[in-house]
Amino acid sequence: MNQSKVAEGLLNDFLQHARKVGGDVEPIKVLRSNTYRIGNAHVLARVAADTGKYFFGLNYINAEEVANLDNSFIAFVCGDVGSSVIMPMSELMQLLPQISHDRNGEFKINITKDFELALKGRGNRKHLAEFLNNWNSITSPSATAGEVTPAEQSFHTVLQGRLIEIGNDRGLQTYSPNRAKKFNNIPLSDLTSLDKCPDLQFANYDSLRNIDVIWFRETGKQFYPHSAFEVELSTGIWSGVGRLAALREYSTRLFVVSNEGSKFEQVMQSQPELHSRVQNVATDHVGVLYSAETRLRDLRREIGI
Repeated sequence: MNQSKVAEGLLNDFLQHARKVGGDVEPIKVLRSNTYRIGNAHVLARVAADTGKYFFGLNYINAEEVANLDNSFIAFVCGDVGSSVIMPMSELMQLLPQISHDRNGEFKINITKDFELALKGRGNRKHLAEFLNNWNSITSPSATAGEVTPAEQSFHTVLQGRLIEIGNDRGLQTYSPNRAKKFNNIPLSDLTSLDKCPDLQFANYDSLRNIDVIWFRETGKQFYPHSAFEVELSTGIWSGVGRLAALREYSTRLFVVSNEGSKFEQVMQSQPELHSRVQNVATDHVGVLYSAETRLRDLRREIGI
């Protein structure tokens, strides 16, 4: 059996049925996963062949990204589109600590033929029958009422939150201007260690205070900009580089977070004084780094070193 062909067929069947019941189906390209906008819902689709049980791999980074979208769900297609377990992503996130995973944060989702989710502990199961073929949950007007935040905006906040947490873990002071935006249901204002951006002598403050994330090193009562990040997913790279240029007089590490490497190079060719200063970082690299730093932080706490 060609597993990749089976998976491809199951995914296509799921998307075809989604179009019948939910109308337009649009892939969320900004995420590197099989996540789709179905109506006003965002759905991560995972598929598994029928082998007596249904096994799904799920990386925490992908799950977290989808969980931060409005009206987000995960669909486990269990061997056939007529056996699709569709549950809110928030409920799965609550269950993840009870599911086994490897050191890379890959969770081993095991669903039985009776649609029970295997959890840690002998005989520990979560009944999923209430979510079986739960198409109404992603198409019902009551579930999708109100304005839905575009995926690009939500993912922008996710990247900011991850960069803030990395800076915090490294013992640096962190700042972000988007204080009301939430990452994992926590306002960025509660994640950053600085309520206000420090005013630097040789930087334009209006540009400085609007940089997406800045890490500062604190010495005495002075703050020195260690690293600065501009996340550019849909607004272009010019504006981000312009804000980073406010720190040209400092030995600050400057980064643009984007998946537009060619556009980044085009912009930097016209900025020779900054070309060697600004580095482009892919969004998935931020996710990998965040995952590694989080595991290291948890390990330090566990062993007390």
